[in-house]
Amino acid sequence: MRFSSQRKKRTPSVIIVSLIDVLLVVLIFLMVTTTAKKAESALKLNLPQSKEAKPGAVETQPFIIQVSTNYPYLFVGDRPVTSDGLQSELVAAVKKDPQLKVLVKGDKQTPWGEIVKVIDASKFAQVGSLNFVTEKPATAK
Repeated sequence: MRFSSQRKKRTPSVIIVSLIDVLLVVLIFLMVTTTAKKAESALKLNLPQSKEAKPGAVETQPFIIQVSTNYPYLFVGDRPVTSDGLQSELVAAVKKDPQLKVLVKGDKQTPWGEIVKVIDASKFAQVGSLNFVTEKPATAK
């Protein structure tokens, strides 16, 4: 006895219309959930507090290095730099001004290794002074 059917097997087909609908829904979801907000500055730093901080010291210093908690870690102004790039920029700045004063801004959660890279680059470039920016704690009145 032979139990086979003589029907032709149909090849499977992909229904494209339903795929387009799914992709459209995903696209709309991404457009709605993505925010298009402009940030005032590239970095939002939560500076550590110091009782000895002097107000207004940031405006008078010419060379500011910002150390972020996310990659890229190092910024000169608003430009991201590598540790080698920072070192070469410091060397060039010291050639222009041998008494170069460098300010380092960093978040409380900044990786310590990145701070050490900044210190090493500053020592290699022989900067005039290396300072770290802090905030004065708010006093209750």
